[in-house]
Amino acid sequence: MDEKKVMLSGIQPSGELHLGNYLGPLRHWPEMIEEFDCYFFLADLHTITVRQEPAQLRRRVLTLLANYIACGLDPEKCTLFIQSHVPAHAQLGWVLDCYTMFGELSRMTQFKDKTAKHKDNINAGLFTYPALMAADILLYQPDFVPVGEDQKQHVEICRDIAERFNGLYGDVFKIPAPHIPKVGARIMSLNDPASKMSKSNLDGCVILMDKPEEVMRKFKRAVTDSDTERCVRFAPQEKPGVSNLIQIYASVTGKSFEEIETEFEGKGYGAFKPAVGEAVVETLRPIREETERLLADKAYLEHVYKAGAEKAEYVANKTLRKVYKKVGFVAR
Repeated sequence: MDEKKVMLSGIQPSGELHLGNYLGPLRHWPEMIEEFDCYFFLADLHTITVRQEPAQLRRRVLTLLANYIACGLDPEKCTLFIQSHVPAHAQLGWVLDCYTMFGELSRMTQFKDKTAKHKDNINAGLFTYPALMAADILLYQPDFVPVGEDQKQHVEICRDIAERFNGLYGDVFKIPAPHIPKVGARIMSLNDPASKMSKSNLDGCVILMDKPEEVMRKFKRAVTDSDTERCVRFAPQEKPGVSNLIQIYASVTGKSFEEIETEFEGKGYGAFKPAVGEAVVETLRPIREETERLLADKAYLEHVYKAGAEKAEYVANKTLRKVYKKVGFVAR
């Protein structure tokens, strides 16, 4: 039997997961763990490039871990761990800092974006984080790294660093290929259909842990369109608000756009918006309830992240030992 290819992905616990995250890539991750040997980590080391409230960061890490499991990431079938629990990330990150060029880092668009938003905290970690991200990836010798449009630059610089290191020391790192994951719906903000759903606009964003009444409130207040034709019709250019709601309804019910248009023919927006809200409530209910159950079982979550760290550390340390030997460090 052929060995599974290795896939790795991390997410920052800088906020809560929302409907856009779930209907985008996250819903397809359980399929990935059947196809690949998957490592999923919570990137808490990256999160502190922006100031965090410590107790809140700890709570978000555990909530995100519980969300992952509730969304179908079975800890028996994949490796779930917290980045800071595996010291090799920071250790390899420093080595790769020394093989990453200043010019490469200064061209990273995310550094420019974040420094514009956090002018009072332009720290060294914010500048050098791509080297740590390269370490996150290369430690596990993955075949693939899932990437969206906004992350392609990170995989490119990771590949450049790995190729530079391999050019000096031989085949130390596997060069990972970007993997374009199965794309779910591109979900836009409920109160601003021109923008992606984002935690920075909470009124237009449905959080996975929102209570049903809060979900319904957000959908009832969702922006439709100011056209005189009040019909439910998928036309993204003419009717972006209604089209976004149709996209959401289609994603959670499995119905086609045509079926939805027929279902709400002659009913207008007043009937459509609550129907979408109710469908989302029922989709998120089992995730929210399972997350709450897991958060109440601290011993189980601790077991998951400790077992995940042990497995991740075993793999990561093999790569780190090889790197240390290549650069000339004396073995401990």
